[in-house]
Amino acid sequence: MVLLDIQMPVLDGLSALAELARATPSVRALVLTTFGEKENVLRALSHGSAGFLLKDSAPAELIGAVRAAAAGDAYLSPAATRHVVDQLASGQAAGRGAEARRRVAELSDRERGVLALLGEGLPNADAGRRLHMSEATVKTYVSRILAKLECDNRVQAALLARDAGL
Repeated sequence: MVLLDIQMPVLDGLSALAELARATPSVRALVLTTFGEKENVLRALSHGSAGFLLKDSAPAELIGAVRAAAAGDAYLSPAATRHVVDQLASGQAAGRGAEARRRVAELSDRERGVLALLGEGLPNADAGRRLHMSEATVKTYVSRILAKLECDNRVQAALLARDAGL
């Protein structure tokens, strides 16, 4: 588990995040920063961050975010979530829609169903209940989906699901 700030000496946190994702894909990384601008949130997620939160977050929120990321889930602070929702609602993601639909078309119907629930932000247990499958089976599908879509984490897959209109 790695916590990165946006501003760091030598290499900025977003560049470090991209390098970390390439060099060690199994490492989970969260961005913890005072720089919560929309561009930073979106860049962090696109570079493979498992989450984004601000340094003024309560200690319990930080602990919850680390636990969620370590378990393979994603965590976004309320401010970061607002930026992502605004981005999606603004239609800027529409330009990526055709590419997202092409990538998602390669999935099986069941994989698309699991991906759609990722796009809704459901944890594995809830997705399993909705799809009448075990949490372990959902985890297996999520792993397959991430590999097929070449996504580093659930957040990237969820954004792709939204871009594809799932």
